[in-house]
Amino acid sequence: QVQLVESGGGLVQPGGSPTLSCAASGISFGNHAMSWHRQVPGKALELVAGLTSDNKDMRAVDSVKGRFTISKDYTKNTVYLQMTGLKPEDTAIYYCRALSDYTGHHTWGRGTQVTVSS
Repeated sequence: QVQLVESGGGLVQPGGSPTLSCAASGISFGNHAMSWHRQVPGKALELVAGLTSDNKDMRAVDSVKGRFTISKDYTKNTVYLQMTGLKPEDTAIYYCRALSDYTGHHTWGRGTQVTVSS
C-alpha cells in the first residue's frame, strides 16, 4: 500500500528556513515523480517543487523560485522540501505527492501546516 507522511510543519518566523519531510512507503522513486504542493483555503493548489523519476525539475510556481528546493534520500525513501526566506504569504498546507510513471495514479499525503508569522 502506498503511503506518504509529511512532517516538519509548524509556526515559522518570517525569513525562516524549515525543511519538510515526506516519508514514502510502497513506492519506488525510480518510477514515480515526487512533488510538493501547497494550498491556501479558497485558492488553487500550487506546485512548489518537484522531481521526475529521472530527477528533472518540474515547473514550480514563480513565487517560490530560488527559495524552495526538493531533494530525495533513496536510502530512507524520503523526500525533503528545503524552504528559505519564508514570507507570510507562504502560509499554507503543504502536501507531498507521488505520481506513477506507469499508471498516472496520484497518491497524496495528508499535508502539514506551515504558518509564517512573527
